[in-house]
Amino acid sequence: MFAFDNSYARLPDRFYTKMAPTPVAAPAWVALNEGLAAEMGLDAAALRAAPQVFAGNAVPEGADPLAQLYAGHQFGGWSPQLGDGRAILLGEHVAGDRRWDVQLKGSGPTPYSRMGDGRAALGPVIREYLVSEAMHALGVPTTRALAAVTTGETVLRQEGPLPGGVLTRVAASHIRVGTFQVFAARDDADALRRLLDHAIARHAPGAEGPMGLLRHVMRAQAKLVAQWMGLGFIHGVMNTDNMTISGETIDYGPCAFMEAYHPDTVFSSIDQFGRYAWKAQPDIALWNLAQLATALLPLMGERAQAVEEATEVLEGFRDLYAEAWTEVMAAKIGLDDMELAMELLAIMAEGQGDFTNTFRALTLAPETARDQVTNRERMDDWVARWQSKGPDRAAMRRANPAVIPRNHRVEEAISAAYAGDFAPFHALHAVLADPWQETETNAPYRRPAEPGEAVTRTFCGT
Repeated sequence: MFAFDNSYARLPDRFYTKMAPTPVAAPAWVALNEGLAAEMGLDAAALRAAPQVFAGNAVPEGADPLAQLYAGHQFGGWSPQLGDGRAILLGEHVAGDRRWDVQLKGSGPTPYSRMGDGRAALGPVIREYLVSEAMHALGVPTTRALAAVTTGETVLRQEGPLPGGVLTRVAASHIRVGTFQVFAARDDADALRRLLDHAIARHAPGAEGPMGLLRHVMRAQAKLVAQWMGLGFIHGVMNTDNMTISGETIDYGPCAFMEAYHPDTVFSSIDQFGRYAWKAQPDIALWNLAQLATALLPLMGERAQAVEEATEVLEGFRDLYAEAWTEVMAAKIGLDDMELAMELLAIMAEGQGDFTNTFRALTLAPETARDQVTNRERMDDWVARWQSKGPDRAAMRRANPAVIPRNHRVEEAISAAYAGDFAPFHALHAVLADPWQETETNAPYRRPAEPGEAVTRTFCGT
């Protein structure tokens, strides 16, 4: 079924707890991602015949299941031990020159569950499946969803008893900033060195030492966050345990895509002070990278000199991000003119322009962009000046999607799934797989939420 070679499991046992997933009562399919299975060189028919593997009821041959240890800053506050509280890494599947972590999310309690049940409600499974696959289709580096199953069990959450689910997530790895932090906090230089060597071998071959890895992660995160920003995406919980060394988006909890644009937009129900607002994401990425640098300092010799070197490296982030953001915005308006691009965003913020539809209108029929905002005359003036500069509309078509996973549509799919109806989930998933074209099928999904449909708060799902 899988071709496992489990390099993380060969690290010392203080990196994880080896354990099998906890079986569930009655596994049943929600979805199998046959396209991803093919990309991984897997036999979809064999996978489909084994829902028990994706529920945690059977451990596939070659797996070496474990729950990973990490720590992290959560909303700026230090948590000295976190770890996989409801996930089990089955192993690392290898095909050709690629390696994928295969992880079950919602697979039962672990020593890192912090009094939780280790399970996932079906709703967060549906959300992560839809949004992570949408992000992939939009060209954003991301963890991906290989499978989703129901468990035949209920989980108790604040809103009451809910159907349970398990998501099979694949990733380049699940190594996080917080993975380094936990060993730095424990003064375990040997573990830090082993983790550094492992991360470089897996993600940054050729990188030299701790600062080589930091530079690699910094470049990847600068590009990643610029891509998020260009789609109006808000991660919602950019804690250091949710930033990967690989540069993939991970942990789709209270994430959301903006509709009406405003830079201060927040969706997460627990982000009461806007720490992870849309506009704050580049600064938070830098803050997280500073925590990674701090964790790497014990590997760099004399501390004062190490701090100076790390600071010098981190000072390069803003230039890297500015370069990536300029590239994103140049593609979105078809011109390398950041002053004009920032003016457009200001017009959209003032006029409550739908982030996705305003850029798409400019791409296809610029004269209709005025219909996306309340300050129409100001938009008309901007469009006239923009058109006079000869924008590259072909580049814009590759940068401005027609359809995104709008919150109300995701919630619609979740509500239906809780009632046992997966048709809205499958319909939305099919639409999101081709985000670049206007079609008759995706027309309803391009429409922003009506006032009674709007979802303004999203939740972690734990």
